[in-house]
Parts: sequence; structure tokens; C-alpha cells
Amino acid sequence: MWAGFAVFIGVLLAFDLGVFSKKSHVISGREALMRCAAYSTLAMIFAAGVFHFQGSEKGLEFLTGYLIEYSLSVDNIFVIALIFTHFAVPPQYQHRVLFWGILGALVMRGVLIVAGTALIQEFHWIIYIFGAFLIFSGIKMLMSVDDEPDMENNRIVKFVRSRFRMTEGYEGQKFFVMRDGVRMMTPLFLVLILIEFTDLVFAVDSIPAVFSVTTDPFIVWTSNVFAILGLRALYFALASIIHRFHYLKYGLSLVLVVVGAKMLMVDIYKMPTALALGITAFLVGGSIVFSMLKTRAESAPGAADGEARRWWVPGSPAKGAGGSTPVSSSEAAAVSSDGKGQ
Repeated sequence: MWAGFAVFIGVLLAFDLGVFSKKSHVISGREALMRCAAYSTLAMIFAAGVFHFQGSEKGLEFLTGYLIEYSLSVDNIFVIALIFTHFAVPPQYQHRVLFWGILGALVMRGVLIVAGTALIQEFHWIIYIFGAFLIFSGIKMLMSVDDEPDMENNRIVKFVRSRFRMTEGYEGQKFFVMRDGVRMMTPLFLVLILIEFTDLVFAVDSIPAVFSVTTDPFIVWTSNVFAILGLRALYFALASIIHRFHYLKYGLSLVLVVVGAKMLMVDIYKMPTALALGITAFLVGGSIVFSMLKTRAESAPGAADGEARRWWVPGSPAKGAGGSTPVSSSEAAAVSSDGKGQ
């Protein structure tokens, strides 16, 4: 199963890179929705296979894990939108950044899943630490919903800029260029580093969340993979209206608190997988509906842009009240960049 699934994902990524990502282009809303539908359909076909070959309990575990991971991946979308906006990444190059970002995320999550599975199997008590950490993360996110991050003082950004030579502006879709015999990093690679770091931080939350449903590494891994594969398409589908999902942040934070509590109670009360699936669907679906209803009349100039800048970015301190948004050198350079492709 592991080998077959790995081959399938490899072929899928190769097809994506060789066909859909062969040329830089702006992903339209229609194309993004079609890709979302395609990846979701593949996930449901796989779920049907799990139900058929491994039974209803494993099938429910996969569906619950997939829903949790797919829902929590919206966290990544909020942060990706913040990063792309701050660094003024041209729309036609965003897909390339996300492709390599997600490829790295699959590898990092695979390592974390193997490590997490080994820890839980060897030390049962570690599940209580995971549960407490999820509750802590959920509460921390709830408290950060209205924060505007100070991206210029992000620890990762400052570390990279202080140690690597970097071009002033974007060089098409290139991550590195040669200048006078010296290899220089472009701001596009800095954006990729920041997105990879962000996914690593969020994976530390989302993977233990799936362990609250199942400790079967194959189910944990496959649910993660299908959720991550659909992340790019989901970003492009929601990018233009992401500001309207403000209250979804509350729902996602509560999901972390609920699954954390589920892990803490594992030896007292084992919550049925179907119930966990229902609670997750209710919190996520309810917060989406509430968000759309509350923002349906939103039309004030600049309101959407201001709302889209609020959330928590790993490594970024929150701006003080009334703080202005600084314009980075990479943003200014990007505006004047010629934008030529590789």
C-alpha cells in the first residue's frame, strides 16, 4: 500500500509539474475550482477504497483525518495570502512557489508522522502532551485572530536577509541568479522559505490533531497528503474572498481545542470517530456560514484589504495598535521588476 500510494503521488506531482506548471500563468478562479474538485474527488475515491478494503472504522478515520487536515490547511491559506501580499509576489509566479512549498511540506510531514507514530507507540503518555499542546495552540490562535503581524521583523526574514546575498527585486520565476560570478537569492526564494517554515509550524498542530482520530500511520499520512495536495488549488479559489472567512479562524481554533480535549480524555472516554467527524464538520461549516452571512454586505473601500492582513504568522510579532504597514525593499523592487520568466 505504501509503495503503491507513493508511486501514485509521484506520478500526480510529475504530471502537475510537467503539464499544469510548465509555464508561469495566473491561476483563474475557474481553473482553481476545477483543481479543487479534482483533488477532492480523488480523496473521496481513495476513501471509498479504504471503506471497501479496510472496513468502515478505517474509512471513517480517513474521512475525519482528511476533514481535519483540509480544514486546518485553511490556516496556511490565510498566512500564504499575508506573505504573498506583503512581498508583492506577482500572481503568475505564486503557483511555482506553492508547488515547491507543498513538495517540501509532504517530506516534512512524512518525517513528523513517522516520528509521532513511533513516540505514541513507545510512550503512550506522550498523547497527553500532544493534547495539551493542541489546546494551548487553539487558545493562542483565538487570541491572535485580530492581530496584524509585523512581517518586516519576522525572525526568519531577518535571519535570511542577514546571511545571504539577495537581489533587490524579482527575477521572473527564478529562485537564484548569477551576478558577477556570485549566486544570489531572489525574494521569491525568501517567500518559499517563509512558507515552508509556516507549514512546519502548522504541521506540529495538525498532525497531532489527526493522531487524536487514529494512530495508524498509513491513514495519518494519506489524509495529510490529500489535504496538502489540494492546498494550492484551494488558495487560488479563495484568495480573492479570503477576507470574508474571518470567523472561520475561530472555528479552526476551536477544532484544535476539541481534538486536544479528545486526546486528554482518551483513557477515560474514547470519543467515537463519527462524533469527532460531526463536531469538526459543524465547527468548520458553521463558522463558514456565519462568516459569509456577517460579511455579505461588506463594501467599504479598503475594508477587505485590511481584514486580509489580520492573522498569526509564525515568527512575526504582532503590530501595536494603530501601527502602519511598512513597505519592504522587496515590495518596492517588485513593483518595478520587469517580471520576465525563466
